[in-house]
Amino acid sequence: MIRAFLLATRPKTLPAAVVPVWVGCVLAWKLSGNWSAKLAVATLLGAVFIQIATNFFNDAIDAAKGADTEKRLGPKRVTASGLLSRRTVMMCGAFFLVLAFVCGVVLYQAAGWAILAIGVPSLYLAFGYTGGPLPLAYRGLGELFVVLFFGIVAVCGTVFIQTLEWRPEALLLGLQVGLLSAVLISINNLRDREEDSTTGKRTLAVRWGGRAARILIWFEIKAAAILGLGWIYFGEPWLVLGTLPLWLAGFRIIWGVLTEPEGPRMNRLLAIAAVQLVAFAGMFHLFAAKF
Repeated sequence: MIRAFLLATRPKTLPAAVVPVWVGCVLAWKLSGNWSAKLAVATLLGAVFIQIATNFFNDAIDAAKGADTEKRLGPKRVTASGLLSRRTVMMCGAFFLVLAFVCGVVLYQAAGWAILAIGVPSLYLAFGYTGGPLPLAYRGLGELFVVLFFGIVAVCGTVFIQTLEWRPEALLLGLQVGLLSAVLISINNLRDREEDSTTGKRTLAVRWGGRAARILIWFEIKAAAILGLGWIYFGEPWLVLGTLPLWLAGFRIIWGVLTEPEGPRMNRLLAIAAVQLVAFAGMFHLFAAKF
C-alpha cells in the first residue's frame, strides 16, 4: 500500500517543482544579499505539494478517461492498474492541495495579494491540468502550462516572496527553467504519442506528429541555452555558464530524440532530461555564489 502511494506521487517529476524555488531563492539572494529560510521552506513545500496533488489527480483522471491503457510505455499508474481506487487517489490529491493551501497562508502573510494571484490558479490547475471543462493536457497545452507555471510563475513568484520586487532577471531565469521543465513533458508525450492518439489525448505530439514533436524538444533545449546569453545584459556574464549542462546532457537528449524510435527507450532520455534540469540549477547556484 505504501509503495502504491509513493508510486502515485511520481518522485521523478518532483525536480520540476524543486528547481524553480531553488534557483529563485539563489537569484533573490544574488540580487538583494539576503533571503528568508522560513519563506523558502514554505514556498518549496507548497510547490512540491501542488506537484504531488497534480500527479494524483492526473493518475485518477487519466484512468477514468481511458488514457492509461495496457499499452502504456511509462511507469505504472496506480489507478489504472488497480493498486488504489479512483476515490482514494482523488482524496489524496485533495489532501495535498490542502497542505499547499496551508503553505500559501504563510506566504500570504509575508507577501500579500500577489500570493492569491499566483496561488489560486495554481491550486485549480493541479486538477485542471487533466480535469475540468478545459483539461490542458488533453488540448495540447501541456508544454505552455509548464513554461508558465513551473517556470515563469514559480521563479518570479519565489523571487517576489523573498524580495517583494518583480525583477526582470527572474523572468529570464523563469523562461530557462520553464523550457527545461517542458522538455520532460515533451519527451513523455513523444514516447506516448501512439497510445495518446487512440485515447483522445490531443497532446502537441499527437496534433503535430512525431517529426514536429522532436523539433520542439530540440527548440526547448536550444532556446533555454541561448537565453542564457541574456545574463550578459544584466551584468552577470558568469551566469551564462549555468547553461553548460544544456550543451552536454542536452546534446545527448537531442541526439536520442532525433535518432531513436518512439517507445520505452525514451524513458532513458526522460531521466537525462531530469538530470539536465537539476544540473542547470546546480551550476546556476555555483556561479551565482562564486561570482
